Amino acid sequence: MFLQSQKLWKMLLILAIWSPISHSLHFDLHSGRTKCIAEDIKSNSMTVGKYNIDNPHEGQALPQSHKISVKVTSNSGNNYHHAEQVDSGQFAFSAIEAGDYMACFTAVDHKPEVSLSIDFEWKTGVQSKSWANVAKKSQVEVMEFEVKSLLDTVNSIHEEMYYLRDREEEMQDLNRSTNTKMAWLSVLSFFVCIGVAGMQFLHLKTFFEKKKMLLSALLMSVGINSCLCVLFFILYSVLRKQPHNYEVFLPRRLADGTSKRRRNKVARYIPSVKWIWKSWRPTEKELMEASGLDGVVFMRMITFSLKVFLFAGIIGVFVLLPVNCFGDQLTVIDYADWSANSLDLFSVANLKIRSQWLWVHFGAIYLVTAFVCCLLYFEFRYIALKRIEHFYSSKPQPEQFTILVRNIPSTDGSSVSDTVDRFFGESHFSTYLSHVVIHRTSKLRSVVDKAKKLYKQVKHKKPVKKKPMRFFSRRDTPEGHYESVLQELEQDIRIGQAEVSAPGKEVRAAFVSFKSRYGAATALHMPQSINPTYWLTEPAPEPHDVHWPFFSASFMQKWLAKILVVFACLLLTILFLVPVVLVQGLTNLPALEFMFPFLTLILSMKVVSQIITGYLPSLILQTSLKVVPPIMEFLSSIQGHICHSDIQKSACNKVIWFTIWNVFFATVFSGSAFYKLSVILDPKEIPVKLAVAVPAQASFFIAYVVTTGWTDTLTELFRVVPFMVSYIKRSFEPSDDNEFVVPPMRYHRDTPRVLFFGLLGITYFFLAPLILPFILLYFCLAYIIYRNQFMNVYAPKFDTGGMFWPMIHYTMIFSLVLMQAIAIGLFALKKMELATYLLVPLPVCTLLFNEFCRKRFMPIFTAYPAEVLTKRDKEDRNDPRMPEFYNNLVSAYQDPALLPLRFSGSGSRNDSLTSPLLSSSEV
Repeated sequence: MFLQSQKLWKMLLILAIWSPISHSLHFDLHSGRTKCIAEDIKSNSMTVGKYNIDNPHEGQALPQSHKISVKVTSNSGNNYHHAEQVDSGQFAFSAIEAGDYMACFTAVDHKPEVSLSIDFEWKTGVQSKSWANVAKKSQVEVMEFEVKSLLDTVNSIHEEMYYLRDREEEMQDLNRSTNTKMAWLSVLSFFVCIGVAGMQFLHLKTFFEKKKMLLSALLMSVGINSCLCVLFFILYSVLRKQPHNYEVFLPRRLADGTSKRRRNKVARYIPSVKWIWKSWRPTEKELMEASGLDGVVFMRMITFSLKVFLFAGIIGVFVLLPVNCFGDQLTVIDYADWSANSLDLFSVANLKIRSQWLWVHFGAIYLVTAFVCCLLYFEFRYIALKRIEHFYSSKPQPEQFTILVRNIPSTDGSSVSDTVDRFFGESHFSTYLSHVVIHRTSKLRSVVDKAKKLYKQVKHKKPVKKKPMRFFSRRDTPEGHYESVLQELEQDIRIGQAEVSAPGKEVRAAFVSFKSRYGAATALHMPQSINPTYWLTEPAPEPHDVHWPFFSASFMQKWLAKILVVFACLLLTILFLVPVVLVQGLTNLPALEFMFPFLTLILSMKVVSQIITGYLPSLILQTSLKVVPPIMEFLSSIQGHICHSDIQKSACNKVIWFTIWNVFFATVFSGSAFYKLSVILDPKEIPVKLAVAVPAQASFFIAYVVTTGWTDTLTELFRVVPFMVSYIKRSFEPSDDNEFVVPPMRYHRDTPRVLFFGLLGITYFFLAPLILPFILLYFCLAYIIYRNQFMNVYAPKFDTGGMFWPMIHYTMIFSLVLMQAIAIGLFALKKMELATYLLVPLPVCTLLFNEFCRKRFMPIFTAYPAEVLTKRDKEDRNDPRMPEFYNNLVSAYQDPALLPLRFSGSGSRNDSLTSPLLSSSEV
């Protein structure tokens, strides 16, 4: 009974909260003043009002000064009650229209002024009915009276809920309509940007007479690209706020649960620059926590370039550029019309032979070389110390205690596992812990991948709300078919796992774990056998970084794969000359008319000629370069690397040298492929030929930085391809917030691009200083955009511990030596013998500096010092979590294809498709 009464009181409390509330007010009103009170009333609702003036003298009549006028009107101006010169009154009506109703009270004007106290009670809905009178008239019991009151209240709440539901449907329709319009606006804006970029290439008058670019064309290109930058920034600041674009622009924050859903829908469509400040704000420590040491190394590469080109830009723009402008080797500068001057007038080519102004360039070369070498030394040292600090601060990792052993010799009557256990148990008895033998699971892995793919298809299928009539068995339904297929795959996987795990099916390789880091390092760097081809040791990668498919390769197969990849890279480099030669041919219209006479009429049209010479060359070159990183990644994957990080580093190295050769040298030595090969076959003439060819292409590379450099950086921010793919998927498939993958940073794609622009800046800083402001602006954009991407988009898939920095260091050294070789050839052409001889020691000193840095810092990147390892091992002795870590280390390097899988639900058959088909704990 107590529980029933308690439930009744709870229900009454809820109904009281939801029921309309009557308003009883008491307020003062001065003579000649007006006060209005508004009430939101639904249509067809009853409303009752009562008002009166308090008598200041009880028992006496109200004076004439205590009179008021009352007027009740609707939102549309309809009058429902009007009274003049009264001291009390009431009104009642049924609202025809929904909205705000206004009751205005006006006191009569009287001198002297008096203050009236007014009591006003306004009831709406259920409260407007006098249930006491109803109960009295009907002479019903009290309980019946309460039930009727509650029934009327419930009906009122019911109508209110329907009203709110209708309003919610209207808001949802409005939201969907707005999102659809915004999506189409985004697509339209994207194509507008592409169209503006096309207009840039159409109006960019590249290679005017004798391939001389005018300053006006450069200014036009800068103006168009600046507008594109602003447009892309505005468009990005709006698109990133839309919830359906979070998977494209904020996947990292969406996965971490830090993305905020904006309640203010208007703010989503207002452009802002707040995201730039958020990208600038994180410290290096926060960046390391978000993207690892590899992300810090990438950003240090950009900040290093900013420092270099800020220093070189000050010297180039304020010293070298005026010196070049006042030369008169080519023509006199037209000061009346600056935009009509050729860009070559701002380069070193405008200085005469034996000009004493060349000594200014000589001093600038030495200054910039010394500055770059100092920065390289400090950066190399900083990254090396950061690598040690990162090692100290990290938790115990499996790869720190584990090595990979390959080419395990066969022993009669013993399995590979027994051989490994016996060998390391005897040779490293004090530190050996456990091992995991590697099996050939390539075929089994294909079956597992097929099952996972089918699982995703089943998971993305829309559930059927109504159960179909059972005219057929469950196996004849689509759900039953998928369930039977998954059960068959589960059986195949179990059989395959049993076959692979059988004796004699192992690969002669194993992951061997030790009790200490020092023990693992000792086994790694110490020869294990008299025969150097047996018991080969390599550092173990992170467990999730292991590239399992190519463990079956033998020692000889690995070397053959390396030779094959080298030949494939050379073949790709030669074949890439085809689009480069095509690009160069498109810029020469007379040659095209000579080779294709039937196109003479079409090529004579101005618009067609501008498209062919201005737009198609850059489009062909950029399209060809986009396919290079994936190809290099594929070649590196078949090279025999055991982890994805090694594949990325190898692909990065290949893309760097491929870009330098096919974009820089192939453009500089414009001509046939045989001429390019002749330059390499005659190394004595390389400096002179570089000195002739490189300055001649200054105009092209300035335009290349302004167009391609800025556009590529903005494309990285906008993520064009993922954005279009996401839009297409949303159009055909329902989105699932739980089914998306946070993309990793593609270092083999972005690092070569940044390094190549660094090479252009170092090479041309004294030849054409006009390129330096645009290079500096490119690195400023890259700094902001890549910090934003690291914090919001990319998640680290692996961490090499800063192993990309030696590659960056060597590329910068190559850029310096290349710049110095061009300078030696240039001074030789300008008949500056003394300056030429004084520049010869500079590349030698640069190479010696590189050798010093390699000897000084590279050992830290190859292996951690013994003092570092022993210090961490001593700290771990007192760590109570180490026994649990050792237990997990035993199975850390298990092949995922050999782990137990479950494809059918453990519950009833009806729930088999809704239950997890792949257990996350088992997979």
